Amino acid sequence: MRFGIIRERKNPPDRRVVLSPLACQNVLAQFPKAKIVVEPSPIRVFTDQEYTDHGIEVVNAMDSCEVLLGVKEVPIDALIPNKKYFFFSHTIKKQPYNRDLLRAILDKNIELYDHEVITNPKGQRLVAFGRYAGIVGAYNGFRTFGLKHGLFQMPKAETLKDQQALIFELKKLRLPNIKILLTGRGRVGNGAKEMLDGMGLKRVGVDDYLKKTFSEPVYCQIDASEYNKRKDGVRGNKADFFKNPQEYKSNFFRFAKVTDFYIAGHFYGDGAPFLFMREDAKQPDFKIKVVADISCDIDGPVATTIRASTIADPIYGYDPISESETDFKNENAIAVMAVDNLPCELPRDASNGFGEAFSKYVIPAFFNKDEDGILERARMTQNGKLTPRYAYLQDYVDGKE
Repeated sequence: MRFGIIRERKNPPDRRVVLSPLACQNVLAQFPKAKIVVEPSPIRVFTDQEYTDHGIEVVNAMDSCEVLLGVKEVPIDALIPNKKYFFFSHTIKKQPYNRDLLRAILDKNIELYDHEVITNPKGQRLVAFGRYAGIVGAYNGFRTFGLKHGLFQMPKAETLKDQQALIFELKKLRLPNIKILLTGRGRVGNGAKEMLDGMGLKRVGVDDYLKKTFSEPVYCQIDASEYNKRKDGVRGNKADFFKNPQEYKSNFFRFAKVTDFYIAGHFYGDGAPFLFMREDAKQPDFKIKVVADISCDIDGPVATTIRASTIADPIYGYDPISESETDFKNENAIAVMAVDNLPCELPRDASNGFGEAFSKYVIPAFFNKDEDGILERARMTQNGKLTPRYAYLQDYVDGKE
């Protein structure tokens, strides 16, 4: 089985890679029948020389490979027909901007495996960059807080080597006695928590967070069962919420009244209530002045996120009265950091983590006859057609929706 690591061609450039040089070496040691080659790239976080130094051949032509591994969408004109491809296609939610890409994949008889749907039998994702989004998002949030209030300056995350370098910068900060709220306990939320713990912040429970004042900065991590409540007044729980989200309403405002800095690291599912609305942000007792929206759902559950921001220009202001964008340093503005490709700022760490998971879960499936169904669940197209699991995309492909 010959695997090819392709060059990322999407703009803005993405420096991440599915398998690092060390991950490649480990795969070859574990699976002697595997062969890995790498397409040259001037932007990849690991240089061509690093791959060569680990005994991985760097070649221009990928035609001899059966399986091609990338991170972001492959431009249509770069797709090689009749190959197996792995990348984030951003088509499973019927994203209009990638309809032509999915059509081209079908036309070129490509077998597409989307990283986003590489799951275990329970539907839980096995390979993802979410932890690194949380790590960088939390760091960027503190940088935003410093700039918003004129308290301190921090280097951009993309200029620092790794997670430990980010934590080193955070430890330097002298924060006022603020309350920091973190939503989410998944990969993203716990990635952010690593940073809060790494810099030595005190964690407090919900009751203390809501009712007490502190002589030091503190944070509270909550999940869906704490920022939602059942409409009928019956005591709910997390399992019930995910099963019946329409039966719940937001209970977030009680946190908004005491929070200075909010980190949104939760997963938002269809039918769930918004955390806070634009009307909520207008209230005099809405205290939040800085939002690091790692989840970044536009016009969604976090009302202040009216657009995604970029690594180059990560912060904008939200004016709650006019519900429009403004200078984030304005007194009444809520500063919003809503970069939607945060792991790109920590490409080496993110690639190492992703590659470990990909090597553990996906590569073996090619050599054990896919005994756990990893490939079957992630395969979106085959023989020029959508697979049954993804047949719901047919009208999207046909332009009917």
